[in-house]
Amino acid sequence: MLLKTFVLDTNILLHDAHSLYQFGENEVVVPAIVIEEIDSKKRLMNEVGRNAREFSRIYKKLRDQSKGSLEHPIPLESGGTFRIELNHRSFEKLKNEFNEASNDNRIIAVAINLSLDEKGDVVLVSNDTLMIAKADALKNSLLLNRFFPELYESDRLIQHVDRIHKGYQEIQVPSDIIDSLYKSGELPIEVIQDYVHEEFYVQDFILLKDLYGSNHSGLCRVMLHNQKMVLKDLKRDRQQIWGVFPKNVQQRMLMELLMDKSVSLICATGKAGTGKTLLALAAGLCQTEEEQHYQKLLVSKPIVPVGNDIGFLPGEKEEKLRPWVQPIYDNLEFLFDAKNEEELDNILSGLRTLKVEALTYIRGRSIPNQFVIIDEAQNLSPHEVKTILTRVGEGTKVILIGDPEQIDHPYLDSVNNGLTYAVEQLKREEEVGIVHLTSTERSKLAEKAAHLL
Repeated sequence: MLLKTFVLDTNILLHDAHSLYQFGENEVVVPAIVIEEIDSKKRLMNEVGRNAREFSRIYKKLRDQSKGSLEHPIPLESGGTFRIELNHRSFEKLKNEFNEASNDNRIIAVAINLSLDEKGDVVLVSNDTLMIAKADALKNSLLLNRFFPELYESDRLIQHVDRIHKGYQEIQVPSDIIDSLYKSGELPIEVIQDYVHEEFYVQDFILLKDLYGSNHSGLCRVMLHNQKMVLKDLKRDRQQIWGVFPKNVQQRMLMELLMDKSVSLICATGKAGTGKTLLALAAGLCQTEEEQHYQKLLVSKPIVPVGNDIGFLPGEKEEKLRPWVQPIYDNLEFLFDAKNEEELDNILSGLRTLKVEALTYIRGRSIPNQFVIIDEAQNLSPHEVKTILTRVGEGTKVILIGDPEQIDHPYLDSVNNGLTYAVEQLKREEEVGIVHLTSTERSKLAEKAAHLL
């Protein structure tokens, strides 16, 4: 069997510095222009800069192993080989289609020229869909049978965001099953097996509807009891948290998970205005201030600047952070019924348990006995989510909140971002709860805008 040659775009290594090891026994090729682009990112104090520096360390280690240049293939731990491509830079094949010799076009040129020389297939791997589109067009126009442009699939656990696990499903069952649920409060999972068409996991919710069309319904949660999965009736014992009432069934599901101490991680997805952040803040305040179950409520979000990073802004750290975390303060203003920013600041200054930080400032810290809310988690990479969750100490609960379709990060999309990755990778774990919210509760206008615009 002929081995493949994988040519990596710059954004692959800036997204995952260890991606070299994800291609099995095949050959991994990095064009020289990619090395130049990575070198220009090393001084950035963000995830891109960290990945650039990490790749530099990997490069040095491999270079030391090869005792010289990496233009000749050297073995990788994965069983494949790695080399830097200094040749095959000719732009002759592309000059009729693309006049500009941009860095992207140079990388495409290297991959195409290799495909004409190599005996096996050559795969250009990128996270840039427009680059893939250009490469696809060239493949067809030049009739390249051994050239295959592809997106990086290592952290794409689903093919489309519509397939993300939602944490609940609606099924139709005979009404006597619903009656039994209300009567006993708990049912063996086997009673609904014949009516379920989608996979479900512990901490998922099942909305039971009457098979024969009446309004009779029941909401239950999949739980573990005596090492067996059971359906537990979702009672209405708790009507509100910190003065916030759930306005729809999905908010009720989220409230149930937020107040359950046995659930260590919650992933709440959905469009803006569905109440994710407000409910999480209310639950955090309730369990730190009223119940004193957690020592601190820590609220954070990633900073994805359009221009210069936060360090370039004038003022102290708090002044710099305020514009980035203002949506969080807006929710707190509502929860405390504060009439203006000054009144809210006075209230918050008296709360020693509440801390609002940018994610940059909590990296590397150990986080025990805290209620942690990470807003806009869709702008985190899978590696960043892993870094955060592996820092979690005993007794800490983490809430990841975001909309996978609203990405501000240049190297992420709706499928390969950290929030989607966490949902799909951890959905089977019994300490993890997932809810996808769909109803916008800000106003009728906001709901129509979310669905129609």
